[in-house]
Order: sequence, then structure tokens, then C-alpha cells
Amino acid sequence: MNPNPDPFRESRSQDGVLKCPFHGEDITMILRHEDVRKAAKDWQTFSSDAPFRVPIPSEEDVRTMRQLPIETNPPEHGEYREIAEPFFRRAKTPAMIAQVEALIDELLTDAMQRDSVEIVGDFALRLQSRALTYLLNVPESEAETWIGWGTHVFKVAGGLKKGAALEEYLHAQFDRATANPGADFFSALATATFRGRPLTRDEMMGFGNLTFAGGRDTIIYTVSAALSHLGRNPAALEFLREDPARIIHASEEFFRAFMPLTQIGRVCPVDTDVHGVTVNAGERIGLCWASANHDETVFDAPEEVRLDRKPNPHLSFGFGTHLCLGAPHARLILRTLLKKCTERVGAISVLEETPHVEREARYERIVGHDSLTVRLLKR
Repeated sequence: MNPNPDPFRESRSQDGVLKCPFHGEDITMILRHEDVRKAAKDWQTFSSDAPFRVPIPSEEDVRTMRQLPIETNPPEHGEYREIAEPFFRRAKTPAMIAQVEALIDELLTDAMQRDSVEIVGDFALRLQSRALTYLLNVPESEAETWIGWGTHVFKVAGGLKKGAALEEYLHAQFDRATANPGADFFSALATATFRGRPLTRDEMMGFGNLTFAGGRDTIIYTVSAALSHLGRNPAALEFLREDPARIIHASEEFFRAFMPLTQIGRVCPVDTDVHGVTVNAGERIGLCWASANHDETVFDAPEEVRLDRKPNPHLSFGFGTHLCLGAPHARLILRTLLKKCTERVGAISVLEETPHVEREARYERIVGHDSLTVRLLKR
């Protein structure tokens, strides 16, 4: 699978915005790299203090609490972020790096013993879920519950909204942690304070909800896209094998080219002119990361995947105050996967793939895969 043909190029080169309907709401999408960066830093004009409305489409029907810290502005945002940040820094520790390396070795060994492996559900979902137990310092067996939710924790399945299952799970974990706190993520929240008082249950739930929703399908889709690219471009795997130091730049290029999250929302508190478009008070704009990552004034030949691209100022982890807490975790997973593939995998054969297509009224984007079946050959 190649990266998407850029669906935003024409609008970006003309007005720099695209007005697109999402579930009955017209949202003005900001498209240019520099404009997106400026808007991401201007929280007074483009506010994140918008429960349920930072994701596009909105999520009022799949969760019952504000996600923290993402749906707040400074200074609350920074104070909330400090509560959870120590756990997300764990991705940089030698102990967790070793755990992720061992996990990927195990998954690759299993995959290479088979004639084929379906990457999305049988590999990437397991990798993301089990690695998350290391980050949150909970028993690895917890991952089996999370794997059962599938690629998305919110998408409707069998007529049921899976967000309800997540909330039930989180309440049980916070009940346990409150009664008998330990050294895990849930216990840290159960015993944390914010401005001199304990966190409320809704605040705990807000942290937990974002932790499970925010870095799930994004990591899964990036893993599938990277393996598909290496399978369809054998020279790319050899390029990385020749010099493993290239993996850092290569992983950043995969994050740029295959950005899973098209955009994120902000609300205008007052009537605002957004590059010639009037956005009324209370209406949203979209920071279009995917368009910014293909801005031809910033990236030479942006539709090409160049594994040695540098500099690479992509915005796949956001920009400014809300820079993604999970970025070190995502980088650890992808870099380690690429490293282990160069060491152990001789070739990747793509047998069958079904891209996941995001279809909206004004654009279509390929975002990872619904399924990807490959054969991994040993070196």
C-alpha cells in the first residue's frame, strides 16, 4: 500500500482551508503546515476546553466524561498532564525497552512459524495491547481483555457501543486501586491530587479513557502501513538492514507519510476569521495533521516515502502544548519492530490487504488497514 494521494493538495494551495461536513456540523479544516502549527499554539483563539468535541466526529455518544488532559487549556492542561506523564516516560527506560524487544521477538517468532499472519488483529493489536501493560505497569494478562475490544474501543460492534465496556472496565480498575493501591497507572490516579484535592472519579475516568482510546488504532494502523510498505518495497528493508542507524529517520517518515489521525478539533470561543472563512462562536475548526504532513512547501515530494528524509518536521504527534503524551511509546514500538525485522526477517510477502478508507463528504483517505495478510520469511 502506498501513501494516499493527497486529497487536500488543491485546497491547501488555494485557500489553505477546506470546509467539510461531519455528522451535520460544517468544520473548517486548516491545511497548511505553518498555519496548523500556529493554530495549535494559540489556545485562546482555538480552544481545547471542549468536552467530547476535540475528536472529529464528536464523541458524546460513546463516552460520558471529558478526556484528560487533552480536552483542557493551560494552565489546567499542564497540571493535569503532570499527573500522568511519569507513566508515559516509562517508554524511555531500559527495562521497558527490553520488554518491548522481547515481546516483538516473541511475536515475530510465532509469525515466522506460520505460512501467513494477519497483521492487524493477530499481530499489531496484540503488540499494542501487551506493550501498553508495560507502560501502565499492570499484569500482562490484562491485555487479553483489551485485545477482545478489537482495533477500536468506541466503534459499534454487534449493535453495542464498545465504549460502555471500556467504562465498566475502568470503574472496576479504579475501585480496585482505591481499595488497595499499588504501583500501577490506575493506583497513581486513585491517589493523585489536583490543586490540593483528590481527583474525582470522572477525572480518573477521563485519564483512563484517553489512555485506551488515544494510542490504539493509531499505533495499529501505523504498524500495518509500515509492514505493508516494506513488503511491497523489498529494497526498503535492505536499506534499513545495511545501516540500522537509519531506523530513527525511517520511523519518523512512516509516522509522517501514513499519519492515521487526519485531524483534531478546536472550538472558537468567539467569532473568528480563519483564513477568510468566518467561524462563529462555539463552532469548531480542524487542525489537519495529514494535510500539514504533505505540505509541499515544507516536504520535498511529500507523496514519496523517503526513509532517509531529514529534516522531517511532521506533525503526527501534534504540536505545542498538546504534544502527544504517547509519542515515546509509539516511537519505541515502531523503532523496535523495524530493528527486529532487519535482524530476523529476510523478506515480507504481502498476500492480501484491505486498506481502511476514511470517507467523508469532501475527501477520502487510506488510513492503515482493515486487514493485512503477509508471509514473513526468516533471514
